[in-house]
Amino acid sequence: MTLALIGLIGGLVTGISPCILPVLPVIFFSGGAQSARTESSAPSPARPYLVIAGLVLSFTLVTLFGSLLLSVLGLPQDVLRWAGIVVLALIGIGLIVPRFEHLLEKPFSWLPQRSPDPDRGGFGLGLALGAVYVPCAGPVLAAITVAGATGRVGVDTVVLTVAFALGAATPLLVFALAGRRITERVQAFRKRQRGIRITAGVLMLALSFGLVFNLPQLLQRLVPDYTSGLQAQVNNSEEVRKALNLGGLVNDQNKDLDKCSDGAPVLESCGTAPDITGITQWLNSSGVDLKQQRGKVVLLDFWAYSCINCQRSLPHVTAWDKLYREAGLSVVGVHSPEYAFEKEAGNVAAAAKNFGITYPVALDNSLATWTNYRNRYWPAHYLIDAQGTVRHIKFGEGDYATTEKLIRQLLTDAGPGRALPPATGLVDRTPDVTGITQETYLGSTKRVNFAGTETYTSGEKSFRLPEKQARDSFALDGDWTLASQNITPTGADGRIRLNYRAKEVRIVLSGSGTLTYTRDGQTVTIPVNGTPNSYQLLAAQQVQEGTITATVSSGVQAYSFTFG
Repeated sequence: MTLALIGLIGGLVTGISPCILPVLPVIFFSGGAQSARTESSAPSPARPYLVIAGLVLSFTLVTLFGSLLLSVLGLPQDVLRWAGIVVLALIGIGLIVPRFEHLLEKPFSWLPQRSPDPDRGGFGLGLALGAVYVPCAGPVLAAITVAGATGRVGVDTVVLTVAFALGAATPLLVFALAGRRITERVQAFRKRQRGIRITAGVLMLALSFGLVFNLPQLLQRLVPDYTSGLQAQVNNSEEVRKALNLGGLVNDQNKDLDKCSDGAPVLESCGTAPDITGITQWLNSSGVDLKQQRGKVVLLDFWAYSCINCQRSLPHVTAWDKLYREAGLSVVGVHSPEYAFEKEAGNVAAAAKNFGITYPVALDNSLATWTNYRNRYWPAHYLIDAQGTVRHIKFGEGDYATTEKLIRQLLTDAGPGRALPPATGLVDRTPDVTGITQETYLGSTKRVNFAGTETYTSGEKSFRLPEKQARDSFALDGDWTLASQNITPTGADGRIRLNYRAKEVRIVLSGSGTLTYTRDGQTVTIPVNGTPNSYQLLAAQQVQEGTITATVSSGVQAYSFTFG
């Protein structure tokens, strides 16, 4: 398989995944949004192509040469991204306010023109989108990113990058052409060019706002259900691995990590442990340098405090720390946030205290250490021996007995004759996820399993419970304010109806107020006060199917449902 074909296929798979959702509305309406001077005419046939051409060119240049150029100029690495965000915001304001658009064009009035060109803004919009568009990570994009960051850009890398950009842009072009076609064919749209301009402008401003808070990156870290199988076939195929010579974001420190298989029952040897890097703050410690831990066995635990999978894993990790610390085990938590609120040091500190964590915790807010370990899971455990070599990797929950067995083996190897206490004997309560409802996000950008017919986008919305609701879904009733990561009732109380299949149901809430629901014929009221936390709604002996209708008071923010 040639690099061009690998790039094209990788880009196409990326282009149909949910990571493109933030830019789709902008692309769709950009095909029909015209200059203020020509808004009474039909949309230009060339505009969608100009938008996508600008995106492909900008994405290619920024990905390959942006980092190198900024390093040479001594500028921060996010200058181009912020420039793209500013340009998007300015274009959005210009579409909404024609007078502002004219002011933006004034500095370029000296350019010779035979006639005003209403399309020229399309290419500029594409350039801005390319500078901020961050598609889903995978081996193909990783190869491009590493090559661009290190300056080792050859003809093969350029071919791979252009092919990837074209593949990822193809579905976007389809949406742009669809927007133009609808504007051309539907009379209501032809008569409402002003409304299309305003809608496109609002969407661009919304996208700019979302990019400021890294919402697309949050979407990227979600594994989409409808493309996960296809992505795995492309990204993990042996042919692609050999062609790209990597299995993730690879550097000299982590290149041997793929010598470890996930959850192996015996110790393996996977190279010297990569550095803990890019940490913004430490809890319970002034900092940990792995090189200074030689002679000890180290367990790195990647976690996020609102993750239900991590919460079920932590009792085992804290038990290992308590039981084996004196025997030479050094547990280090690497808190890699999934939500923006998980970046707040105070929130993490409160959660660590509640979970009984006394070992050092690194706040990996930029996911630098997460990336340095080529990690993709919450939780993930990396077991390092006394010589500093990674000997075992376990992604996700479960198989704690194997991990503890290998901890004991490494401790014995590090101190022959050392007497170890009896094993913890904790029961592995990892749920069988087959047949239970998947984690359900409520925020507008991460929403999963919404059963209503209303448009589920950011802002104030009114909802009605549907007459029929599918299982493994939620619906809303009343007036709600939808934010990117949470929802909250607007004014009066609001209701959430959840159809679930699970043994345990929890909800992440914050703010000040109450959540009230009926369980086993009795009304239960949960007081909510403070930063986001996980609250249990149901705990049964076995998986069951049912419905929970909860009333949420004004002042409470709801983030997600999790299931066990």
